[in-house]
Amino acid sequence: MARSATVRVLRDRTAGLFLAAVVVSGFGTSAMWLAAGVWVKSLTGSDSLAALAVFAMWLPVLVGPALGTIADRMPRKPLLVRSNLVMAALLTSLVVVDSAGRIWILFAVLVLYGTSFVLMDAAESALVAGAVDARLLGDFNGLRMMANEGMKLLAPLAGAALYARFGGGAVALLDAVSFALAAGVYALLPAPVPVPVPAAAAPADRRGELAAGMRQLWRSPVLRPLVLAGSVTMLCAGLNGAAVYAVVDDGLGHSPTYAGVLYAVQGAGSVAVGLLAGPLLRRLPERVFTAAGISLFAVAVGARALPYDAVALAASAAIGIGLPCVLIAAMTAVQRETPNAVLGRTTATANTLLMAPNAVALALGAGLVALVDIRVLLPATGAAALLTAVLLVTGRRVGSPLPERSREPRDG
Repeated sequence: MARSATVRVLRDRTAGLFLAAVVVSGFGTSAMWLAAGVWVKSLTGSDSLAALAVFAMWLPVLVGPALGTIADRMPRKPLLVRSNLVMAALLTSLVVVDSAGRIWILFAVLVLYGTSFVLMDAAESALVAGAVDARLLGDFNGLRMMANEGMKLLAPLAGAALYARFGGGAVALLDAVSFALAAGVYALLPAPVPVPVPAAAAPADRRGELAAGMRQLWRSPVLRPLVLAGSVTMLCAGLNGAAVYAVVDDGLGHSPTYAGVLYAVQGAGSVAVGLLAGPLLRRLPERVFTAAGISLFAVAVGARALPYDAVALAASAAIGIGLPCVLIAAMTAVQRETPNAVLGRTTATANTLLMAPNAVALALGAGLVALVDIRVLLPATGAAALLTAVLLVTGRRVGSPLPERSREPRDG
């Protein structure tokens, strides 16, 4: 059954094109993600500025609801094509960044980079929800996660080699090409049934528009517990991520490069769960599936406090399996439960609630690691995540308000 569902997703032309775009753009993005921090460090010598390079790409997540409103008010297929082309053009400007005095150009592009991804993710989620059979959304999102994580295993190595040989400008050009190719793939999507685009809201109504995604999440008895549990879990994930170098150094006694091994094992776990997510979501209630993923993540985080290589590797694989379950379940539910008119805003708001805690916890965790022993911090973090799983699965259960929503026309 799992295989047949996966084959059905891959044989669907629209779903296949979306996944192809994820692979193409994901390769360039993963390469650039690594190169950005190294680039800043090499030009400025500052560890703080290098860390800010990654934060610059995360920053636009905080304004996700506003960007989601744009995705709801514009034809979504042209938005995806144009956004990719704009980013391809912007990335080519980075070839002039060859000194600390020009580093501001890189930071400006990175902020726009993050902005484009929040915007495109909202538009893509809305298009996918209308193009893919609702029963296969879990399979699609699992495959999407697998494609993303697979690129994270391959692309950073290519990006590092390219950076070492030709510099940051070459990595930026590689990423520009990936954006241009993704634009071409999105252009091949079939034209959706046109629907009227709402007129611009009056100033007094704009705040209400921005809050529409939050209202949708909060009022839904299906979405609210999943997203709230996901937010807490991603907060714990940020604390866990901040402690990884302390685990490698203080716990295992390895050089910092060993963190790359742990990340690779974690990525392999995420690739594996991408194939299983769809079938499991069809067999298990969403809360149970999510709680199981959180529980696996929680136990693995606590186990990282043990000073054994085999445990650290097994824990990394378990984190790679458990954590994506939370994201896949939440985003699949958002796509299935949300009306088309506010789907972009709801997706972007959910992403903000899920990802912002991770970014905040990375910064908070950097300070906590210096003050709290990882043998205390990691078990405490795992216990908080485990409590979240228990509360999720024992909470009031409800049925979906849209149990068998048929495909409705969606704008493009």
